[in-house]
Amino acid sequence: MDWAYFLDLFMSGLTKGSIYALIALGYTMVYGIIQLINFAHGEIYMIGAFVALITATILASMGLNIVFVFLISTLVAVIYSSAYGFTVEKIAYKPLRHASRLSPLISAIGMSIFLQNYVMLSQTADFVPFPEIIPVPKFLDKIADYVDPVGVVIIVVTVIVMIALHLFVKKTKMGKAMRATAQNKTMAMLCGVDVDKTISLTFIIGSALAAVGGVLIGSYVGQINFFIGFIAGLKAFTAAVLGGIGSIPGAALGGVVLGLTESFGTGYISSDYEDVFAFIILVLILIFRPAGILGKSNTEKV
Repeated sequence: MDWAYFLDLFMSGLTKGSIYALIALGYTMVYGIIQLINFAHGEIYMIGAFVALITATILASMGLNIVFVFLISTLVAVIYSSAYGFTVEKIAYKPLRHASRLSPLISAIGMSIFLQNYVMLSQTADFVPFPEIIPVPKFLDKIADYVDPVGVVIIVVTVIVMIALHLFVKKTKMGKAMRATAQNKTMAMLCGVDVDKTISLTFIIGSALAAVGGVLIGSYVGQINFFIGFIAGLKAFTAAVLGGIGSIPGAALGGVVLGLTESFGTGYISSDYEDVFAFIILVLILIFRPAGILGKSNTEKV
């Protein structure tokens, strides 16, 4: 076995899987709170990438330090994407909160199509180059012959973000409100939890995570277009289902497993089937373990 090639595929899969995990967290958080699959979530990720591209281009033209460019571009992308996520929830989902489950699903798909076309018309339908803005510490240059330093930075950033999210959900007052709302919205309201505020916060956090993923993948791949959110969104949804929809650790695990499967599949079988591997996994997990790897099957009691 060519171990150098294997390590390269492993790092590539881990890098892509980390980004899938960031997007999948948004899916699983929203589903855990209101049992809604937010199919417009991938477009929020795409908008975050475009906002970061525009911001980074402006800042880089000023000759600013790459660390500053990365931090400010990410911050601006997070703010814009969070605002979009908040607005989408208020316009497309909140009015349908008590409607049949099919109505918000159709609304989510409609928002996805709207945001795709909005970015296509306001920007361009073509791929546009994304500047390399991820700062790489000097000491990582020593391992450049073995692994991609940019990939290492992406993985580290993803781990830090996930740890911060875990601590927020487990240790803060708002995190407890989110968990209470996910368990029982009516009881949470009776205990004084502002459910509407909690749901909005969930969309904001999920959108912020997607924006970080958009910045990372844009710099890693080197180009973006208006359609990247659709495919990435479907793959992240697959990762969320694979790990267990509604489970935050499951979303992280599902993203990594999906990324590694894609990477090894394309490396040892064929790159033509890169997208196929993700959906084969989705079909298999729905057939053999619908609850996902870390998900729990809920038996409805009569």
